[in-house]
Amino acid sequence: MSRLTDVGAAVFPHLLLTPGEPAGIGPDLAVLVAQRPWSCELVAVADPALLQQRADMLGVPLHIDSFDPQRRQPHQTGRLQVLPVALRQPVRCGQLDPRNAAYVLETLRIATALCQAQPHHALVTGPVHKGVINEAGVPFTGHTEFLADLTGGYPVMLLTAPGLRVALVTTHLPLRQVADAVTPVLLEKVLRILHHDLQQRFCLAAPRILVCGLNPHAGEGGHLGREEIEVIEPVLNRLRGEGMDLQGPLPADTVFVPRRLEQADAVLAMYHDQGLPVLKHLGFGQAVNITLGLPIIRTSVDHGTALDLAGTGRADPGSLLAAIEAAMALCR
Repeated sequence: MSRLTDVGAAVFPHLLLTPGEPAGIGPDLAVLVAQRPWSCELVAVADPALLQQRADMLGVPLHIDSFDPQRRQPHQTGRLQVLPVALRQPVRCGQLDPRNAAYVLETLRIATALCQAQPHHALVTGPVHKGVINEAGVPFTGHTEFLADLTGGYPVMLLTAPGLRVALVTTHLPLRQVADAVTPVLLEKVLRILHHDLQQRFCLAAPRILVCGLNPHAGEGGHLGREEIEVIEPVLNRLRGEGMDLQGPLPADTVFVPRRLEQADAVLAMYHDQGLPVLKHLGFGQAVNITLGLPIIRTSVDHGTALDLAGTGRADPGSLLAAIEAAMALCR
């Protein structure tokens, strides 16, 4: 189903950008990407005064327009449409303030609601600081989980870099909890979502998925752990019986070699630091975080708030540029 909207002779997707932590580099990145030409409508959900202040600090020209949902228009270089959300407290670059946690969450709520109401919208998120949101008394574990609570979906984290897609069975868990969390029910759910969204969002008719084992050497026949034998293999065999192209469980230390990746569309890692160090080594600054399993399209940067770079002019917008391009591609 097309997610594009016709406006006269123009056809373009509508992307909602939430810059994230106001004391970090998110506002810098929003200002910088506004200087680029985009064949989409780019709308920042943020405090316009914050964006203008950061543009002035960076010495970058920026004209802010109020977003009018009844008047759709593609992005214009050097201008940025803004759906205003007021900061709770003034911001100083690099200095976190828990009182602005509510502001960050409100931008996400508003942008998500718009995406749910208009299926041609997509959400692009900047970096947040989980710790300062927790300090404000909010049990926040990350964008992914927060958006899932808002939309009712089951999130699967997929990171992409040139030539590689890596999805995760578990995300932000202490390592000692991972083995217990990788259950047959969870693994099957994640594989079904990954397979479905590779077909529907990435237009891959028969996705080829490499599945990592949990233990070193994929358990080495049970001598280094039995999760591969008792959990992973039975699930893979059952889904193969339904026609899914699944290889594994494979040792994680050799799954990323070029000859394997050439024959695959995605790798499924069992936990966060099993798959993402390889992807970020390959494409840091160009990688994109895509949340599968939601009723909305959501992409994000692959880095944190970089408080020490805020307002300095040294922030690199590469990952946000890639996230916008990925959202545009998924809208099609």
